[in-house]
Amino acid sequence: MQYWDFEKPIVELENKIKELTEFSATKQIDLSSEIEKLKDKLRSLKKNIYSNLTPWQKVQIARHFQRPTTLDYIEFLMEDFLELHGDRLYGDDKAIVCGIASLDRFKVVVVGHQKGKDTKENIERNFGCAHPEGYRKALRIMKLGEKFSLPIICFIDTPGAYPGIGAEERGQAQAIAENIREMFTLHTPIVVAVIGEGGSGGALGIGVGDKVLIMEYAYYSVISPEGCAAILWKDAKKAPQAAETLRLTAQDLIRFKIVDEIIPEPEGGAHRNYQEAADNLKEALIRNLTLLTEIDLDTLLKNRYDKYRRIGIFKE
Repeated sequence: MQYWDFEKPIVELENKIKELTEFSATKQIDLSSEIEKLKDKLRSLKKNIYSNLTPWQKVQIARHFQRPTTLDYIEFLMEDFLELHGDRLYGDDKAIVCGIASLDRFKVVVVGHQKGKDTKENIERNFGCAHPEGYRKALRIMKLGEKFSLPIICFIDTPGAYPGIGAEERGQAQAIAENIREMFTLHTPIVVAVIGEGGSGGALGIGVGDKVLIMEYAYYSVISPEGCAAILWKDAKKAPQAAETLRLTAQDLIRFKIVDEIIPEPEGGAHRNYQEAADNLKEALIRNLTLLTEIDLDTLLKNRYDKYRRIGIFKE
């Protein structure tokens, strides 16, 4: 498993425990007492490291290549998923996945950014960076949900919208802007969950919701730390400093009332235990959908509008 520099002491101790356990079994020597002491030390070490992560370290966890993707969560959370393709204008963008599924007692429309798990898949999925046709596909499917009174679930996990010339020529900024505008008026409940990276307009293109949830180690920001560092200090290596300044962690966002709820992750990140991460996310989604579906649509739309009008803390 890939690990970051700050996780090196944990990995070394885990490997030591594994070696000692295998040695004990092979030589038939009782080392249970020593192994248990190392496990206690490991638990303490994990708690100390993961409870004191810097914003940059949380960004690194959010980017872990083994972190659960939209399709992973669909597999763990939902049944009868039927993927729908194409924007009916240009093509099918594989950086955004859309479809219809069952989540417990709810029939839902699901939309989400999709990254790859290896280089080949990341190239196919464009590293989760959507083109205009991806956002137009998402809006088409969300309007389908509105038509059939299906709640909408959006999974955000992108470094940002694709900034290439072709995307700009096909109306990237307009596609994102139209999605934001239209999502405010969709007559059906919308729950948004930031499951990994929440980068800039690429995230906002499917990010308007009645409730916005965020995974514990995910981040949501107007720009990536590297991009911010390149602009402010002309040096992308100052990304850790930028991450601190941007206030992009889940804990910062809940304090600023940009998100509504933090979903706990397994210790060390969702990639360490898919099932536990999915169970936590499922509970939050069902609970919020249950609340939202009990609200009449006029009130729901008014609350959605008011929610975004209230965002921001100002000093004069």
